[in-house]
Amino acid sequence: MAASEELYTKSARVWIPDAEEVWKSAELTKDYKSGDVSLQLMLEDGKNIEHKLDPKTRNLPYLRNPDILVGENDLTALSYLHEPAVLHNLKVRFIDSKLIYTYCGIVLVAINPYETLPIYGTDIINAYSGQNMGDMDPHIFAVAEEAYKQMARDERNQSIIVSGESGAGKTVSAKYAMRYFATVSGSASEANVEEKVLASNPIMEAIGNAKTTRNDNSSRFGKYIEIGFDNRYRIIGANMRTYLLEKSRVVFQADEERNYHIFYQLCASAHLPEFKALKLSSANDFLYTRQGRSPVIDGVDDTKELCTTRNAFSLLGINESYQMGLFQVLAAILHLGNVEIKDRDADSSVIPPNNRHLMAFCELVGVTYQDMSQWLCHRKLKTATETYIKPLPRLQATNARDALSKHIYAKLFNWIVEHVNKALVTNVKQHSFIGVLDIYGFETFEINSFEQFCINYANEKLQQQFNMHVFKLEQEEYMKEQIPWTLIDFYDNQPCINLIEAKMGVLDLLDEECRMPKGSDDSWAQKLYNTHLKTCSLFEKPRMSNRAFIIQHFADKVEYQCEGFLEKNKDTVNEEQINVMKASKKFDLLVELFQDEEKATSPTGHVQGTGGRTRLSIKPDKSRDTSSKEHKKTVGCQFRNSLQMLMDTLNATTPHYVRCIKPNDFKLAFSFDPKRAVQQLRACGVLETIRISAAGFPSRWTYQEFFSRYRVLMKQKDVLADKKLTCKNVLEKLVQDQDKYQFGKTKIFFRAGQVAYLEKLRADKLRAACIRIQKTIRCWLARKKYLRKRSAAITIQRFTRGYQARCLAKFLRRTQAATIIQKYQRMYVERKRYKQKQAAALAMQTILRAYMARQKYQALLREHKAVIIQKHVRGWLARCWYKRCLEAIVYLQCCIRRMRAKRELKKLKIEARSVEHFKKLNKGMENKIMQLQRKIDEQSKENRLVNERLVSLESSYTVESERMRGELSRLRGVEEDAKNKANQVSSLLEELERLKKELSATQQEKKTIEDWAQSYRDEMEKMVAELKDQNGLLKKEKDDLNRLIQEQSQQMTEKMTRAIAEETQQLETDLNEERSRYQNLLSEHLRLEEKYDDLKEEMALSSNVSKPGHRRTDSTHSSNESEYTYNSEYAELEDGTRGREDVTRGIDTSLTLKLQKRVTELEQDKQLLRNELENREEQLQRASAMARGAELEYESLKRQELESENKKLKHNLEEMRKSLLGNAATGAGAPGSPAYKVLLEQLSASCEELEVRKEEVLILRSQLVSQKEAMHHKETMTEPSVYKDDVSKLKDDEVKQAYVGLKDTNRLLEHQLQTQRRTYDNEVESLRSELQNVKEENNRQQQLLAQNLQLPPEARIEASLQHEITRLTNENLDLMEQLEKQDRTIRKLKKQLKVYSKRIGEMGAGQTEGQTSPGQMVDEPIHPVNIPRREKDFQGMLEYKKEDEMKLVKNLILELKPRGVAVNLIPGLPAYILFMCLRHADYVNDDQKVRTLLTSTINSIKKILKKRGDDFETVSFWLANTCRFLHCLKQYSGDEQFMKHNTSRQNEHCLSNFDLAEYRQVISDLAIQIYQQLIKCMENILQPMIVSGMLEHETIQGVSGVKPTGLRKRTSSIADEGTYTLDSILRQLSAFHSTMCQHGTDPELIKQVVKQQFYIIGAVTLNNLLLRKDMCSWSKGMQIRYNVSQLEEWLRDKGLMTCGAKETLEPLIQAAQLLQVKKKTDEDAEAICSMCHALTTAQIVKVLNLYTPVNEFEERVSVAFIRTIQTRLRDRCESPQLLMDTKMIYPVTFPFNPSCLALETIQIPSSLNLGFLTRV
Repeated sequence: MAASEELYTKSARVWIPDAEEVWKSAELTKDYKSGDVSLQLMLEDGKNIEHKLDPKTRNLPYLRNPDILVGENDLTALSYLHEPAVLHNLKVRFIDSKLIYTYCGIVLVAINPYETLPIYGTDIINAYSGQNMGDMDPHIFAVAEEAYKQMARDERNQSIIVSGESGAGKTVSAKYAMRYFATVSGSASEANVEEKVLASNPIMEAIGNAKTTRNDNSSRFGKYIEIGFDNRYRIIGANMRTYLLEKSRVVFQADEERNYHIFYQLCASAHLPEFKALKLSSANDFLYTRQGRSPVIDGVDDTKELCTTRNAFSLLGINESYQMGLFQVLAAILHLGNVEIKDRDADSSVIPPNNRHLMAFCELVGVTYQDMSQWLCHRKLKTATETYIKPLPRLQATNARDALSKHIYAKLFNWIVEHVNKALVTNVKQHSFIGVLDIYGFETFEINSFEQFCINYANEKLQQQFNMHVFKLEQEEYMKEQIPWTLIDFYDNQPCINLIEAKMGVLDLLDEECRMPKGSDDSWAQKLYNTHLKTCSLFEKPRMSNRAFIIQHFADKVEYQCEGFLEKNKDTVNEEQINVMKASKKFDLLVELFQDEEKATSPTGHVQGTGGRTRLSIKPDKSRDTSSKEHKKTVGCQFRNSLQMLMDTLNATTPHYVRCIKPNDFKLAFSFDPKRAVQQLRACGVLETIRISAAGFPSRWTYQEFFSRYRVLMKQKDVLADKKLTCKNVLEKLVQDQDKYQFGKTKIFFRAGQVAYLEKLRADKLRAACIRIQKTIRCWLARKKYLRKRSAAITIQRFTRGYQARCLAKFLRRTQAATIIQKYQRMYVERKRYKQKQAAALAMQTILRAYMARQKYQALLREHKAVIIQKHVRGWLARCWYKRCLEAIVYLQCCIRRMRAKRELKKLKIEARSVEHFKKLNKGMENKIMQLQRKIDEQSKENRLVNERLVSLESSYTVESERMRGELSRLRGVEEDAKNKANQVSSLLEELERLKKELSATQQEKKTIEDWAQSYRDEMEKMVAELKDQNGLLKKEKDDLNRLIQEQSQQMTEKMTRAIAEETQQLETDLNEERSRYQNLLSEHLRLEEKYDDLKEEMALSSNVSKPGHRRTDSTHSSNESEYTYNSEYAELEDGTRGREDVTRGIDTSLTLKLQKRVTELEQDKQLLRNELENREEQLQRASAMARGAELEYESLKRQELESENKKLKHNLEEMRKSLLGNAATGAGAPGSPAYKVLLEQLSASCEELEVRKEEVLILRSQLVSQKEAMHHKETMTEPSVYKDDVSKLKDDEVKQAYVGLKDTNRLLEHQLQTQRRTYDNEVESLRSELQNVKEENNRQQQLLAQNLQLPPEARIEASLQHEITRLTNENLDLMEQLEKQDRTIRKLKKQLKVYSKRIGEMGAGQTEGQTSPGQMVDEPIHPVNIPRREKDFQGMLEYKKEDEMKLVKNLILELKPRGVAVNLIPGLPAYILFMCLRHADYVNDDQKVRTLLTSTINSIKKILKKRGDDFETVSFWLANTCRFLHCLKQYSGDEQFMKHNTSRQNEHCLSNFDLAEYRQVISDLAIQIYQQLIKCMENILQPMIVSGMLEHETIQGVSGVKPTGLRKRTSSIADEGTYTLDSILRQLSAFHSTMCQHGTDPELIKQVVKQQFYIIGAVTLNNLLLRKDMCSWSKGMQIRYNVSQLEEWLRDKGLMTCGAKETLEPLIQAAQLLQVKKKTDEDAEAICSMCHALTTAQIVKVLNLYTPVNEFEERVSVAFIRTIQTRLRDRCESPQLLMDTKMIYPVTFPFNPSCLALETIQIPSSLNLGFLTRV
């Protein structure tokens, strides 16, 4: 106690009991001294209280843990292990951090959040898969992973025991555990088992769940699900067992509770047509559903729930007929409950006749009304001698009715569970299993009956098993560490179990009382009192009741009411009622339920399982007669046996415990009620675990962790090389009591509270160090401030004195300046006065002289103007007289002309009227007109004569009239002149007066106008000034508008630029997504191919039957059709013999689609050509019918001759066959035999006939050629069809072939003729082009000559020389090009000559062999000797024989070692060799060779990758070579886009005969598959290093301290031997990079690989950070940022900063910054929101929730700050996913990278064993 009392000092914090909060925190305001009876405390609200100590025990209150330990993942990591510490830690994690899972040693505590959380996705499952349990935050997946791992590692079955109150989340936890197993088992098909189990949930909830006062969906039974696994640990099946169904709920429910859901679902769906026959109505109309007075659950639609239940039935194979049968049974139970039984007398009862509910019951189950009503009110009693029927009183009859209802429901429940298990059963052998036990927790209500007794009994057994397991683990740990073992005193509930199940225990006495004829609940209670009241301390009797008893369970005292115990234990059912049910002939399902009645036990809720390792069925006692009594064992006895079997199963497995806690009774999200929580913690055994741990050494540290954490408490001299010895020495100094700790082999064990004591010492030491640092810093800051002030004062003095001196100098300068200014001012005034006087005198003189001059000027001006006026007046008068005369003359002319015009008009009108009238009168009289036409002609002649005379008369009259008019006009003019002259004088005088008046008026107007002009000028000037001002304003506005327009234009430009950039980025994103989708499909295709190959290998191994042989590929198969068929694979046998095996591979999907499209196009082209051919055939037939007459006649004669010769040949052939058949003896075929002679005669005759036929062929060929020259050239297109028509008329096959051969020869000659014609045309065209070039050259020479003639002689000679040099150079280049072309042509012809020579040699050898006589010896064949010519100029091709292809693939791909090739040879050498071989196959135009070479190459690369796909060097090597091969195919394809960087020599090496564009796509897909394989291989290597190197390892030693970790030890953060560090990651990255560089991988591809590597590092690190609370601290953020900087430095050293790898680390960098930034104010929240743009809201909130201080100087993040962050980030549109996808692979591209290496310079090393290749 002394050591503990030292900790009760001022400011120490303790826990004191509280009625509302259970425990309340307080702080000591005064040190505690030994002997004090009270403590002075201050509560958190500032209130001071005095806490009295218990005078008997003197126990001090519990101490609080340091703040840095609060919120730990494991409760055993707490220094002080007690109830308030556990409760507070759970509350902090649940409320503040929103964490629902917490470890308590080996137990996972799960608190129901009443809210859906995003922590159960596939990404979370993948994150927990393969991880150690202590390395990750607590989770149900961690427990499931631990069970799965131990099952695979230890070959031992596992169990997960999930317990808790109703509504605590047991079923959900069990469901997530099963989901985890289905996901990590590795096969998608196994997930169907989970789906089936989940599909059974609606069924089991409908028939086994009900509403209680604590839970709307409470499971009223327990279940144990065994998930079976095969030997590869994949799910193969499942089996479910159920326990203790609460049958009493069928007939009775308490207030605010309901019966099982299925009854209410049926009542809610009674209106459906298929349920009309059930005769149901509202749930309030039935006794069994209305007793709880709460038929409806808020938010639950029972009709929809029934649909879900029916769908689940269908999924599990229960058809509609069975479903309706089930619903009939359930409806019958409801009707049976409404059967009213009345008293007949005191000892008998009766059912009123025609009871509608009983009639409905009988109709539904198919029994008779009389039998059912009889045996509901009577029972049959059997004695030794007789049997008689006894009536039942009403109460017993009602109980019998209820017992029958419960029995039927139990049978129905068993039947459904049995069929669910049948749906989950499997035929595969089970290797191991993991059991998930979802069972009720400890229960205590106001009224506790038989069901609560059984539940608490089961929990006692489970708690005992749990305590023993915990004790065993503690013992194993101590023995492992060689700690002296001392017996830990822990609570053993074996006495309580003995009280219940031992001899003369509660259950034994209950069974004994049930066997008594007059047994009752009261007598049983008295037996309990008499037996246990005085002998057992755990048994008590209530003070106020004689029909109840109290048992002290491990969790609490529970008072049980004895009423109903005997009835529920016996659970008797009238045998005659069962017989009536069995006798049903209309209802097969009911008979099926009761058909095994003689084998079944009483319906106790135990369900007989159909699968699994153990069975809980109770076999009947066959020694007793089954017909004498209904049941053999009581409910309690059977439950005890089934529970024992369950315990045997659990003891045979490794248990894992999950304790579910219900935080409140109101289902509020993240609301914590301390009272309810602590009640459940006491009941579920969590506190007992704490107590067991606290009794020993609960805190455990490794020596390295202790040294790292408490290094600050050690002096330099205490630190030794041996860390273990150092820790021992320091502990002996720090803790005097040796019993407080123990030293193990690898760990130090501490008693409870010692870690808190050490933490206090560490905090005090750090606080003292902080004070010293603060003191020094404050001294430094004060001195720095003083020196700064002193320097400032001196500076101020210096500047002040300088200012005063400058002021004096300024005053002196100003005085002198003033004197000078006065002098010059006075001089200026006097000079100005003189100038003014001089100017005034000159002005006066000027004005006077000007006045005199103006007077003289005015006089002269007046005289001049008078003369001008006179001149103008006289001229005006003359003009007026002239105008009047002219007007009079014109008027007279107009009058005369008008008179003449009128006359002419009148004459014309008269003529018009006469003709028109005549036309009207004679309209329509054609005949009359014809008659009068002659008269008109005659009259016209007469009129012509008259008119001529009239015209002559008119002309004479006109002349006379004109003469008379002229005379009259002259006389009138003379008269007018006389009158005018008379009036002229008077008019002139009047005009003069008028002009004078106008002059005066004009002068007056002039003056007025001048005045107006002056005012107008002033106004204009003013207006102009205003306009200028307005113009200035307008210009300003214009400038503003222009600026605004420019700004808007700039903004629009920026906006458009930004929009274009966004659109471009979106397009790039879409392209990458499409590329990623395509590459994922490729990887899926590869995975399916590998799976197919594996299955094929397994089938081959299983068959054990070898089938030798191979399938040939049709040589005539077209290149297009077989281009993507992988038709062969080569292998070498071990005994040295080689065999070839063709393996048909699947055709690539994308290539198949392309081929199908190409075939469709070719079919369309073929159809078009066929139509055109038919049209031309018709034209040819019409045009050449006559021309072919003679030919056909001649050909018919030749046919007849050929037919006769053919008959003769057939006859000879038949004679030869008969001769051979007749002499079929042994020597018949030997030389000299008759058959042999016949054969020789036939052969010689055939040779002669052949010569004759040759001559005929020549004759026919000449005739055909002559006929073809006469025909049109278009007939060539249709000739084959005509020939086919002719050939079709021939009957003999041999003649047809000969005739077709002649026609082919004709076509060949025609083709040669056309070729010669085209050659001639080309030559003519070339000559024309040469002539044109000569002309151009001549013109250019003439121009040059003209230019040279203009130059001086020296320049002329130089220009001529320069021109001549240029001409010679061009000619030289042309000659070189021609020479190269000729060389290529010569080499090509040489090759063709060799090929033709070889073919001729073969043909000659064949003919020689065919002509060899039988007597010649052929044992020594003569082979032609070929002497190859040695060529110095290689073409960059490699020649190989067809039979060497397998050897080429084997040596170059299958058996090639990448390490040697990469080090000693040029990069990409295999790719170059393969391409050079491909070039030769293309050069000789061998499509079969090209196809087989490419196919073999692709298949061999796939084979080597499948064999060595986990070797990074191999995968990298073939990725580099595949890409190089792809680049070669592009570079030498002949496409202009790929030939830009080629040399002229490389362009000569392009492929000439085949277009391999589609094969390039195949090889590109192969490269993508290799790249993905490389990424997977690299990920497998990096994955174990990332978490250890990036998170756990302390790169900067001493920055982060190690915190206590509890029982679930995490991976050590200290770099032990074998632990990965950051240097390990960097070394591995460097190894990857150097390997790829050695292999010649493209730089762009290396950048993509490095980007993917860094993404994996960042994603894995961030995911582990988000799932590990111990890693979220300030110091860890610094470590991460340092590690990231080292990665960036590595990128910088390798020149890879631009590859995008740094951007992939941005989420991790922002997470590290988030750990380090300040997290208090709103400004901090705004800064966080703007900084963490690469993190999602869920990730930010998760990091803030997980942030944990490592030292006391750090502060936790407040809940208000986290809510502020969530509010600010609410509008973000992002995925709610928490973890990053570590399986994501960026889409890869292969940019074209041409090679500068010349193919002809490549040398093949002898180490490759490719001597069979020949350089060409």
